[in-house]
Amino acid sequence: MHTSTTLVDVPDAFVASYGAHGAGERAWLARLPRLGAAFLDRWGLRPDGPSAHGMASLVLPVLRDDGTPAVLKLQQLREETAGAAAGLRAWNGDGIVRLLDHDERTGTQLLERLDAGRPLSSADDDDTAVRILGGLLARLTSVPAPPGLRRLSAVAGAMLDRAPRALGTLRDPAGRELVRTCAAAVAELVGEPGDRLLHWDLHYDNVLAADREPWLAIDPEPLAGDPGFELLPALDNRWDAVVATGDVARAVRRRFDLLTEMLGLERERAVGWTLGRVLQNVLWDVEDGKTELDPVQAAVAGALLGRGRRARRAPDTFPR
Repeated sequence: MHTSTTLVDVPDAFVASYGAHGAGERAWLARLPRLGAAFLDRWGLRPDGPSAHGMASLVLPVLRDDGTPAVLKLQQLREETAGAAAGLRAWNGDGIVRLLDHDERTGTQLLERLDAGRPLSSADDDDTAVRILGGLLARLTSVPAPPGLRRLSAVAGAMLDRAPRALGTLRDPAGRELVRTCAAAVAELVGEPGDRLLHWDLHYDNVLAADREPWLAIDPEPLAGDPGFELLPALDNRWDAVVATGDVARAVRRRFDLLTEMLGLERERAVGWTLGRVLQNVLWDVEDGKTELDPVQAAVAGALLGRGRRARRAPDTFPR
């Protein structure tokens, strides 16, 4: 493959933040300018503006040979994103950005260009934002998961395996009790993980304005599972709007009720899987060295715990 002499610009801020994760990330960053240049040549693309980045990917606006605007997305191939192309193909642009081309070996994607300057997080009215997000979630989760994706059963089982260790790390007794409660909810549901195609990270910054539709989702980390596992990013983002109501618990429950109604979910089951997402976030925080429960996660869990009808008991293997 001939490589363009025009190397892709990698912003210093992205190098600093992503490179801090480890040697593998730094090695990938070192290859990134030439990797991007290679795909400009391979897919006949011309740069059409400066590079941008999220937490784990570099995005370059480009023009295709016929002048169609698109974006080149470069990301390190990881377990969470390995199924992105399969998910995007299954959705086929219905409520989500279109996949135009893909390289399986590197995970590089050529995507439809949306309006990155207009995320749903910029919407003024919280109910409107939640309803837009809920409408997209309802469409996305109506699609059966294609074969080969990570499954919620495996993710949930791994969380239950890791939870006892987290209990020994958290300092606050109330935080430890919340972990036990969340783990009990997951233990109840792990045998019924679902088979829908999940986005896994649909929050308000992962919805952009578009020409083809008013709003479209981006950046999926596809998973096969229960749609109830999708709700937490819609509950714990735009948190300032929740706090501004003066009644955090009521605002969380209002969002939750809107979403479960739009997705047609059984609320008790959705509470359980949302507590599972809280547990997942706590486990990630513990792995990052934190010893205190994130107050937003605690507030969401506390707002929803009264929703469940059945008493939940932590697995007997969990320390007290």
